Amino acid sequence: MEVGVCKQEMLQKKNAVLVDGVILNGPIMDSKAGKKFVEEACKIIMEEVVQKADDVTEKVCEWQAPETLKQILDLEMRDTGECHQKLLQLCRDVIRYSVKTSHPRFFNQLYAGIDYYSLVARFITEALNPSVYTYEVSPVFLLVEEAVIKKMIEFIGWEEGDGIFNPGGSVSNMYAMNLARYKFCPEIKEKGLSGLPRLVMFTSEECHYSMKKAASFLGIGTENVYFIRTDERGKMIPEELEKQVQRARKEGSAPFLVCATAGTTVLGAFDPLDKIADICEKHGLWLHVDASWGGSALISRKHCRLLHGIHRADSVAWNPHKMLLAGIQCCALLVKDNSGLLKKCYSAEAAYLFQQDKFYDVSYDTGDKSIQCSRRPDAFKFWLMWKALGTTGLEERVNRALALARYLVEEIKKREGFQLLLEPEFANVCFWYIPPSLREMEDGPEFWQKLHQVAPIIKERMMKKGSMMLGYQPHRGKVNFFRQVVISPQVSREDMDFLLDEIELLAKDL
Repeated sequence: MEVGVCKQEMLQKKNAVLVDGVILNGPIMDSKAGKKFVEEACKIIMEEVVQKADDVTEKVCEWQAPETLKQILDLEMRDTGECHQKLLQLCRDVIRYSVKTSHPRFFNQLYAGIDYYSLVARFITEALNPSVYTYEVSPVFLLVEEAVIKKMIEFIGWEEGDGIFNPGGSVSNMYAMNLARYKFCPEIKEKGLSGLPRLVMFTSEECHYSMKKAASFLGIGTENVYFIRTDERGKMIPEELEKQVQRARKEGSAPFLVCATAGTTVLGAFDPLDKIADICEKHGLWLHVDASWGGSALISRKHCRLLHGIHRADSVAWNPHKMLLAGIQCCALLVKDNSGLLKKCYSAEAAYLFQQDKFYDVSYDTGDKSIQCSRRPDAFKFWLMWKALGTTGLEERVNRALALARYLVEEIKKREGFQLLLEPEFANVCFWYIPPSLREMEDGPEFWQKLHQVAPIIKERMMKKGSMMLGYQPHRGKVNFFRQVVISPQVSREDMDFLLDEIELLAKDL
């Protein structure tokens, strides 16, 4: 009824225009109410997220079963809109029942913590809602991306190069795989897969699962991914790579790519890049390094040795949203080639976007290097954070994370019931907790079967208590073990002690 009255009033106004029953005079949105809602919602974000981000007395999560959470959140979308007070309560509920990844005791993934400068950058980009494809619609963010890529290339050790920010390291790996294939046989872009030889690529047993997905997605086929054996630390064995390359050639296949890993997901292993690069040069293979996790060690003068030889790679995936806290997602693919290979591989030359007769330098219209059209300005949050902290501040984050990991390792060695899988070389600390009831048990199948059940029980208890979050997994024949990852600069030595104390407390009856 109210809408009808309002419509009548508008129609009575001078110059009212009605088309297909729709009044076109004036805006349809109540901007004043909308701005007030944004103001009140931002206050909630500040109070409930930002102010509590480093408060260890807060819960990491407030666990609810899926069906219960569905009822709490009232997920149903209706014909009529909800009032602002109800929407603000929904905002509070979303925050309350979401995992607090900025909490100092969130150790569950390869990202954690909060960087306030990156957060502000995200607020800005969300408010501006840009898309990074042409200079005319995204002048600032295209220049920022260019500057960040140039600086990242310097840390890899290349004199020049190219690159683009992507929605995830998995996508960067897929880009690299497709780029390597395009370099090997450029005609594939137009003629497709028919008539090509059987293409074969090589990566380690410890590689990220995105390699398999990319091979499937690109039509290479998972059977044409040769997984190279790794040593006891999870590093690719170069001699095994050489054998598999020779085997593929004898089979009549066409090897074209080697994907090495700098910082494996579970063990944090770094492949021997120099030796792998020697093999790639010998056989004319593209070398891609998935440094999504370990790439940030390049910032540290102390720890960059972990990636010795990375300058010999043809492409590198590097995710600043992991150890450097740039905020999800912030992932770059960097390419040594500076002849326009990225653009040649991916361009479609859409005339409505990439006109060549624009009034400015169209070389800044970099969007045709991407398989995306709309693309987020992910480099901006890394840039603003880097401007705020400087390279020295970023280096300090890396050094502190690895120092805390070393502290935790030494504490594990001192405590009864804790057992390391191996001495870590990065921030991944992998260990078992052996509860009192199993400590006198003989080492055998029954012992390992029982130990396999321990980590899931402890994980359930910590989640329901909300005290911390720590990941676990089985891996390559080893029963479930914990993988603790130190990233956040908010994490302290006290949090490392708490982690071990809490595991003991949660498992005291096991």
